[in-house]
Amino acid sequence: MTTMTASHPISRWSNALWTGALGICAIVAVIRPAHADPRAVVELFTSQGCSSCPPADQIIGDLSKDPSIIALSMPIDYWDYLGWKDTLADSRFSARQRAYSRMRGDREVYTPQAVVNGSTHVIGSDRAGIENAIGKTDKGSGVMSVPVTMSLSGKHINVSVAESKEPAVSHGEVWICSIAKSVPIAITRGENRGQQVTYHNVVRNLLKVGDWTGRPESWTVPIENLTRDGVDGAVVYVQDGSREKPGPMLGAAYTSLR
Repeated sequence: MTTMTASHPISRWSNALWTGALGICAIVAVIRPAHADPRAVVELFTSQGCSSCPPADQIIGDLSKDPSIIALSMPIDYWDYLGWKDTLADSRFSARQRAYSRMRGDREVYTPQAVVNGSTHVIGSDRAGIENAIGKTDKGSGVMSVPVTMSLSGKHINVSVAESKEPAVSHGEVWICSIAKSVPIAITRGENRGQQVTYHNVVRNLLKVGDWTGRPESWTVPIENLTRDGVDGAVVYVQDGSREKPGPMLGAAYTSLR
């Protein structure tokens, strides 16, 4: 067995930075490849305190069964004052939703809101609207044109980003998020009081893997940096722009951790 240290740093999307080093490990264990070349990433900005959100949450559950779609739930926190504090909410998701609105120039921030391929938004409970948005954004320059693969090897996740299928696409940020595939929540106050709602592919943590510069690149991420209670999957995506100015999704992959 030999161990090498990669030169790609991982930074946590928060004020605290992960200070460990990345290891490229030659131990080969059971490897489970992710679904290749999905056609869309759908991010749902939702809230346990939003009475209009449960139908959208169900749609994300349905979309999560389609291997060609990576569907993510990103619970926001700005409705917490309405009488129920969202138990899955993260202020980073609220900031991400606002960053999208600034980039689009429409300032539209609401729940349930689905952002499709980082390029357009639609009401999250509008299944036909989401499908139409997938079809439209899939024709955009560079959207989902970068092959991304992810596999498990021992206690690490191996991430590989290839060259784009479109030569004009040559840069992006690589992020990995840990997800909980199914989280049932009993809501006792607020607009959804008395309901039990199941949230699907809930993002529980985000780490920046590195910057992709158009050439084939690989990173190795220790699984321990992703795991927490309930986490049983991971998604890697390559996105144009930055955290503050998110652009189109260039590629993505998913793998189960259990």
